[in-house]
Amino acid sequence: MHGGFWHWLQDHLLPCPFKWFTGIDCPGCGFQRSFLALLQGDLVRSLELYPATIPFLLLCVIALRYVVSTPGKKSVVLRTTFFLTGGIMMVSYAVKMYRLYVMV
Repeated sequence: MHGGFWHWLQDHLLPCPFKWFTGIDCPGCGFQRSFLALLQGDLVRSLELYPATIPFLLLCVIALRYVVSTPGKKSVVLRTTFFLTGGIMMVSYAVKMYRLYVMV
């Protein structure tokens, strides 16, 4: 894709309401930029921006599969992926907050 498109897209990301109100990043801040880096094939940059992007996208695919193919059935894979993704989100958020506000 043309470089101008990526620049335009990066300039038109959705703002975070939590950050707008508090001035503090939320646990999801960085996902959009990470997703764009992943779409551009920059895996390292994607992981640096938001480590939970790939697990979150995997969780979405697994959840969609179970909702469509076996609605109402409990899945160990879905539950495990959910908790793993949540754990990655919280650990990366804690590290980010530590780096931003404690290591000043």
